[in-house]
Amino acid sequence: MTSPVISVAYHSGFGHTAVLAEAVRAGAADAGAEAHLIKVDEITDEEWAVLDRSDAIVFGSPTYMGTASGAFHVFAEATSKRWFGQDWKDKLAAGFTNSASKSGDKLHTLQFFQTLAAQHGMTWVNLGLHPGWNASTASENDLNRLGFFAGAAAQSNTDEGPEAVHKADIATAEHLGRRVAETATVFTRGRLAA
Repeated sequence: MTSPVISVAYHSGFGHTAVLAEAVRAGAADAGAEAHLIKVDEITDEEWAVLDRSDAIVFGSPTYMGTASGAFHVFAEATSKRWFGQDWKDKLAAGFTNSASKSGDKLHTLQFFQTLAAQHGMTWVNLGLHPGWNASTASENDLNRLGFFAGAAAQSNTDEGPEAVHKADIATAEHLGRRVAETATVFTRGRLAA
């Protein structure tokens, strides 16, 4: 059986979200997937073809002004060519985001990704983790330290560069990549058996 193909389609304004995208890719690769990083603001025809043959697409963007970045929205609108033909129907989808604030309206960005996936007929893969760092015995170093369920969420200070992305957020993004790859393996095996 061939490995599932996972693509991470993302935009990163200042490099923080790129760190998370690489972590998602690494987690998917560690789980045996053929994993690709695709910068949506520089996407080529060849990369569109990679998305089309992917078993799963993980969407990523910083949260700006309560939603995904403008560059990601341009990409989302460009996917309408795939929507007309239902080219991405029954693929898996997931998402991740980063903002400077602990909440920062990141949930809205994840919901935007979920809606985009639903419009394409894709199946959403959630984070699959309990929230971390929500008890006196917990730590900011816990997986899912910000307590999101829909996808991986990270917080990065505005006055620090990509090297300061929190290690727990990186580990949470890696977990998401592994979960998507493992789910894609189950889905592809199920399709072969059907």
